Amino acid sequence: MAIWGLVIETTVGVGERKHTEAYVLTHAEGTREEALEELERRARIHTPEHPRSPKRRRLFRERDGFLLVIDGAWQSFSTRFTVAELLDDSAAPALLPPSPPAEVAPPATEPDPADTVPPPSSTPPPVERDVDGVPVRPAWWGRSDLP
Repeated sequence: MAIWGLVIETTVGVGERKHTEAYVLTHAEGTREEALEELERRARIHTPEHPRSPKRRRLFRERDGFLLVIDGAWQSFSTRFTVAELLDDSAAPALLPPSPPAEVAPPATEPDPADTVPPPSSTPPPVERDVDGVPVRPAWWGRSDLP
């Protein structure tokens, strides 16, 4: 199954320092159409830093994504949303080669019930997440082992 990068190219800065920067929002696994659906959802709710007082907002569909043009009081700002298939990632975790199946020997004797650990009596509560799937409360919140 293909892995798709949801890429955003947006205008940052103002005046003579205005330029475009690109970011990978996230990766999506599945079909191109599924990745485009997720990209469209993100493009519709995206609120860029500039302009501060938007006057008009237009979202265009392109072959590989979307173009958001927001007119401000004096200037227009654009954001391009693109879906692209991930072909290579230098920081991707290395995949380990499959190990040969180990032979499983039957246990010599029955395990002692005192040696077995009972399953936990309750499961941890589900993690509350926002619309983008990011946890509302960070995992490190409330940990005593951190400085």
